[in-house]
Amino acid sequence: MHVILQGILAGKAWFIAEHVPSYIRVYISSRMTTGDKVRKGASRMVKAAEKQRPWKNALYTYVDQYNQSKVEHGPGLREQIVTDLDYLMKRAERQFRTHAWYAEREVTPLKSETRAKLQRILRETEDDVVADLRLHSVFFYEKRGVTHKEDIISRERLTVVRDGDSWVIVGIERLEDERHPLNEADMGQGEADSARPILSAPLINYGVYAGGTHSRAGRYEREAAASYADKWWESGNPEFATFDVDCTNYISQCLFAGKAPIHYTGKREAGWWYKGYVNSREWWSYSWAVSNAFARYLNTNTSGLRADMVERPEQLMLGDVIVYDWDGDGAFQHSTIVTAFDAGGMPLVNAHTVSSRHRYWDYRDSYAWNENTVYRFYHIPDYF
Repeated sequence: MHVILQGILAGKAWFIAEHVPSYIRVYISSRMTTGDKVRKGASRMVKAAEKQRPWKNALYTYVDQYNQSKVEHGPGLREQIVTDLDYLMKRAERQFRTHAWYAEREVTPLKSETRAKLQRILRETEDDVVADLRLHSVFFYEKRGVTHKEDIISRERLTVVRDGDSWVIVGIERLEDERHPLNEADMGQGEADSARPILSAPLINYGVYAGGTHSRAGRYEREAAASYADKWWESGNPEFATFDVDCTNYISQCLFAGKAPIHYTGKREAGWWYKGYVNSREWWSYSWAVSNAFARYLNTNTSGLRADMVERPEQLMLGDVIVYDWDGDGAFQHSTIVTAFDAGGMPLVNAHTVSSRHRYWDYRDSYAWNENTVYRFYHIPDYF
């Protein structure tokens, strides 16, 4: 295991964990550079800052353990920095599941890199701190002699409290979760709820918008859809509204980038279309932004953007779509797009909400996954 930490006092940390079976090496460094030279006073500045805000040491340890858990799943005592029992139970269950999952996929974990950014401090007193942390994990693994790389970005809210001379994390809340979908009811009146866009009032670029019904009929450009997905996987295209639950809005943009034709009806419950905000009104179809409505549209539409449901993930092609029903109750809550394939020919997908790039399609590493999870595989025809 090889761990590196850099620059958390500037709001960022970078940990690297490598799978080294015979021993563990730990390196911690902080640096500030001028040209190619390392400023010698950097370590003294770090120590002074840590003394002023000792609760950050708990964050160092937490992110280190978070990173190591990506590649190491065996038993072993750790510094007990987290006392949130609900979180610990879920983490243990997830690690047990992913260990078996790697074996089933014939995957060997190689290395994990986690960049942590302290995004916001909501409360800071002498005895407790509540802070939001952004975690960008880059995971490298080997399958059939080929090295693969996947990215996942998550945001968590940590509650840290003083415990004598040290600090412990007593609460961890995931701020983004694939399990919580955007529903049609949430989008009805544009009220202050989970459907409110994060951006102020972004609009689609009408230079590339083709209004009307099926006006862009032609060939589906799979590579263009996948390229768009890779370009905007980490952040939203500012020409579109971005939602707290953004997975289907992102997938719709990818399909549009692949020349899928807009089906404008002016009715939110019909067609597949987007016009942004018009006179402060949400002006897009439910199928554009809501996973369950999107799945229903693909399943029933017979012209323009449509899809054939296939039985197995290996039947999918670049630019095809997967929707997820976590509870198996018939309501789809998450959407992804195929952007690559692993060495075994299985799909790797991109998504928003929990922003992901080239993630294995079945999401068994997600806290949202459970034994009841149902998938639906949609193949987009070559021609609309």
